[in-house]
Amino acid sequence: MPAKSLMIQGTCSDAGKSIITAAFCRILMQEGARVAPFKSQNMALNSYVTLDGKEIARAQVVQAQAAGLEPDIRMSPILLKPSSDTKSQIVLNGLPVEGMTWQQYMEFKPKAFEVVKESYDSLADEYDVVVIEGAGSPAEINLNHDDIVNMGMARYANAPVLLVGDIDRGGVFASFVGTYELLCDWEREHLGGFLINKFRGDASLLKEALDVTYERTGKPVLGTVPWIYDFGLPEEDAVRPKKARSKCDLDIVIVGVNHLSNYTDFDAFEVEEDVSLRLVRNVSELGSPDCIILPGSKTTVNDLDFLMNSGMAQAVKDFAENGGATVGICGGFQMLGKKILDPHKLESDHECFSALGLLDIETSLADHKTLSRTSTAFKGKNYPVSGYEIHHGKTNVGNGEVIMQNDSDILGVRSGNIWGTYLHGIFDNDIFRREFLNDLRKPKGLEPVDKVSTYDLEPAFDKLAEAVRENVDLDSIYKLFNI
Repeated sequence: MPAKSLMIQGTCSDAGKSIITAAFCRILMQEGARVAPFKSQNMALNSYVTLDGKEIARAQVVQAQAAGLEPDIRMSPILLKPSSDTKSQIVLNGLPVEGMTWQQYMEFKPKAFEVVKESYDSLADEYDVVVIEGAGSPAEINLNHDDIVNMGMARYANAPVLLVGDIDRGGVFASFVGTYELLCDWEREHLGGFLINKFRGDASLLKEALDVTYERTGKPVLGTVPWIYDFGLPEEDAVRPKKARSKCDLDIVIVGVNHLSNYTDFDAFEVEEDVSLRLVRNVSELGSPDCIILPGSKTTVNDLDFLMNSGMAQAVKDFAENGGATVGICGGFQMLGKKILDPHKLESDHECFSALGLLDIETSLADHKTLSRTSTAFKGKNYPVSGYEIHHGKTNVGNGEVIMQNDSDILGVRSGNIWGTYLHGIFDNDIFRREFLNDLRKPKGLEPVDKVSTYDLEPAFDKLAEAVRENVDLDSIYKLFNI
């Protein structure tokens, strides 16, 4: 029998759809159901690589972990990775297709929806419940005529919908009622109720507003989920530290390039009490950090141009050449080199770009994308490090010291206090992360920290599930999809 399904939609982006979906995946797993997450179409620069070498949206990776599953490309069949304000790279079933403008993608959508339906049907045949995440808002009436990610997906899956609203940003009841008013009759039939998210205060004070919402829509508010402080889960499109810290021993700066990808590479630092992370976009904000990290980028050439024109490139060079610890991840690794070649004109009409010149490497962008889960030795360490590769290009080394390698492919290079790597997720390795931080402590005369903190999301999933269990009407929600 095909799976039951429940769909989580939102009144807007960042209402909390991804996290609420993860919560229901964990709750249903705890109750013994075989449950899988699903989202037909993501637009995000945070991605991951499955065991079979496919690129998947990071949100569904987190949801899969909440369900106790290995990430599966069927959970995220379409990923749109913006490369400009008008164009995105289309990743279909985990592999890049081509770059498309929005109009080109609209024409491609019928074919894309066939892929979506095949992925969903396959999951539905294998699991008891599929928890589906929507995107943006179902009331985006300029897009609804060919929707494949909100009510269009709900209709295909015959899924009841919980509409999540973020009360912290204000206007949540207007958003609920306004969304309902903009839905057509068949869409309203799929709407099972509302969930208030990110509430701070006494929920009993909301009673009058809940009653008015029901009077206007005929749909109940089925829960008020509180603001959960420091729950410690990656956010789908997060490009900011989750909490500000003061008076920490170490100050690490992430350079905020325009097309920053995989900010989740730095989530593991949140478990380290001696670290403050800052995202810096302007030279005036740089200060005197202990380390500067150039992160991944969806459009390396364009972000390199931003660094050059903003003065950030020179600031990073001055910092590194004066002994400051400097790290590059993926696109940031490529930027640390002498040149970036673009012979296929993937990112520009030009074929050669001067980079920062801090490492003696040269990268040639390739039309083939490398997608791989990788474990390799880090030179000078007596243990392997693991991560995943998502990049166009091959890097050749001059006089730099190769510190990571996979057969003939260069994965990491070092020159004194400067190093870079293609491995996303390298700081998720607990021992490596602690040694990296202890190396930053030495020039400051600080004693090393012996404790190795564990970056483990399991307690966070259980904490999230408990908070949602205690604050939503699970019995009524279960009745919506007959379990």
